[in-house]
Amino acid sequence: MNKAPYSDVSRTFIAGHTGLLGGALARAGSRTSALVLRTHAELNLSDQPAVEHFMQAERPSRVILAAARVGGIHANSTYPVEFLADNLAIYTNVIESARRAGVERLIFVGSNCSYPRAAPQPITEASLFQGEVEPTNSAFAMAKLAAIELCRACNQQYGTRYLAVMPTSLYGPGDNYDPANSHVAAAMIRRFVKAAKDRTPVETIWGSGSPLRELLYVDDCATAIHLLADLPDAQFDALLAASRYPVINIGGGTEVSILKLAQQVADIVGYTGEIRTDPAKPDGVPRKLLDNSRMAALGWQAKVSLDEGLRLALADYRARYPAND
Repeated sequence: MNKAPYSDVSRTFIAGHTGLLGGALARAGSRTSALVLRTHAELNLSDQPAVEHFMQAERPSRVILAAARVGGIHANSTYPVEFLADNLAIYTNVIESARRAGVERLIFVGSNCSYPRAAPQPITEASLFQGEVEPTNSAFAMAKLAAIELCRACNQQYGTRYLAVMPTSLYGPGDNYDPANSHVAAAMIRRFVKAAKDRTPVETIWGSGSPLRELLYVDDCATAIHLLADLPDAQFDALLAASRYPVINIGGGTEVSILKLAQQVADIVGYTGEIRTDPAKPDGVPRKLLDNSRMAALGWQAKVSLDEGLRLALADYRARYPAND
């Protein structure tokens, strides 16, 4: 007989709650669990003894592992050692300490960049490990793949119930707007706010502008992850057993070219100058649309449109960085 999903006293540790997705997960909360949160100053996830002590002391019922060192093409290409080593340390520390502490469920946040560069579109979960990843972010992707394999191995060897989610590219409130480390939507917002302020006549974006990106508003993704975390045991276990690797996609269903995204952000910001492309710069993977059919079968779909989401993200940027506007 299946247990009830969780008791009123169960607790969820959100690792990385100050980041883009972690912040949205904390905002969304959970129907069935109180949240346990720690800042980096309070708990350094790269510190194995500290993580072990935390898990043993707190004994959360479940863990959502959203912490990571993240960045765009430039950061991934410039600092591959840090993206691999730092993330491997975080993932191993949290997953292994959670196992030893008897955590009932763990949800690891993977990434669509972990799928093969040449995967058939839309990308199904079965494509995982079936080819080479995009070279411009291979270190980051390999760390994610290692964590997914660790989740699978724990489930096999110890009977744990660890699931990896594979979100598409996220954006929204709480995003990272650092010039060297931001992802595409955040980078566009920062760039065109500055261009509009400075009245720059021409703005040049990296690459040909032709690659397609599927974008998902971060609060939609958080809702999907909490839905998965709150599933009854039978449904949760069915997801784990569906394939060799315990993964499920979270896709938004909205694709846009890099050039079209730049034009849309420029329009929302009010930039009226010319937008050019620079084909000498790397494009990254040409397309990575996720197959979202399994989440759709659970009754979830994205609600926030790209236009609405970009406007909300822009409002967040302006509130956080008024001096840049």
